[in-house]
Amino acid sequence: MKITPLHAQHQKVGARMGEFGGWDMPIQYAGILDEHEQTRRHASVFDICHMGEFELYGKTALQDLENLLTCNIRSLKIGQVRYGFMLNEQGGVIDDLTCYRLDHDRYMLVVNAGTAEKDARWIQDHISSETIFVDLSEHTAKLDIQGPESRDVLEAVFGCTLPDLGYFRFREFQALEASTIISRTGYTGELGYEVYLPNDAAVRLWDKIAAHPYCEPGGLGARDTLRLEMGYPLYGHELTDVRSPAAYSRGLFIDRNKEFIGKKQVMNDLEIPDVLLVGLKFSSKRAARAHDKIFAGDIEIGEITSGSLAPSLGVAVAMAYVKADFSKVGNMLDVEIRGKRFPAEIVDLPFYKNGTARG
Repeated sequence: MKITPLHAQHQKVGARMGEFGGWDMPIQYAGILDEHEQTRRHASVFDICHMGEFELYGKTALQDLENLLTCNIRSLKIGQVRYGFMLNEQGGVIDDLTCYRLDHDRYMLVVNAGTAEKDARWIQDHISSETIFVDLSEHTAKLDIQGPESRDVLEAVFGCTLPDLGYFRFREFQALEASTIISRTGYTGELGYEVYLPNDAAVRLWDKIAAHPYCEPGGLGARDTLRLEMGYPLYGHELTDVRSPAAYSRGLFIDRNKEFIGKKQVMNDLEIPDVLLVGLKFSSKRAARAHDKIFAGDIEIGEITSGSLAPSLGVAVAMAYVKADFSKVGNMLDVEIRGKRFPAEIVDLPFYKNGTARG
């Protein structure tokens, strides 16, 4: 397995490690529930160095990205970030990603770890000869600081006032004698920042952040429960290369007024949906898992994509694809968990509605 520049730091504090997307990553430190609560109340720092970063630049980069991604790139301002999908010809999701506009003809894509190599090949096969593609991943570290006190933590660590960043905005920034990019997007629903910096500066920044009294390291286990409470997708669960993103996004992050690879299937699925992604809330803590079957009476109508206890709510929640005719909020369904059926109600997403991300 691959390792991040922070691998030794995780081992020093006894993190429980595990494979994720081909990388040996910290799953938990103090425990998933503690790390989840720490992020919701204070701040946590996450090692996200496994994710991929690509730069595309040149006069044809804009048009190539418009063709590659479902979201509108043309209206993206310098210093702005946008979330979207990259699809195959059949409309399946190759990856969900974010696009940063660094300059007039210069962009950065941040992609999932498990799909990074596949993404790079697809992009290079579908851009013009005038667009320059550079894979920055090997030399770029990424730390995510998430939680309502994340700004206080970073300002103490950097010894200066952070630039005022709106949601899904970024700024190039000099910190700890390194050139960095600081953005404000997040995957937890809380106020938070992503710091991109050279690999050789990652340990220094991690140690300073982790030593702050308001901040603790967080693993991928807590990151998963945090994102599930917000109804955010995980590639390989809610998003796959055999299903268009229409059933998840219901039109969000998709620009219908431009051409992009896979558009025909997406538009068909938006117009006549077969299945839709819904949120399910249980009355107990018994958590469903991916692929557990869902029933309306005796009719099988779908399956779970992600499920867990929602620590902030005290009950189990799940996301699931169900037949569109059964997807109305308020409907009661049955989920088969280890051979026994449990009732669950379709509810609006997100499950957790008190996040500070947009504050």
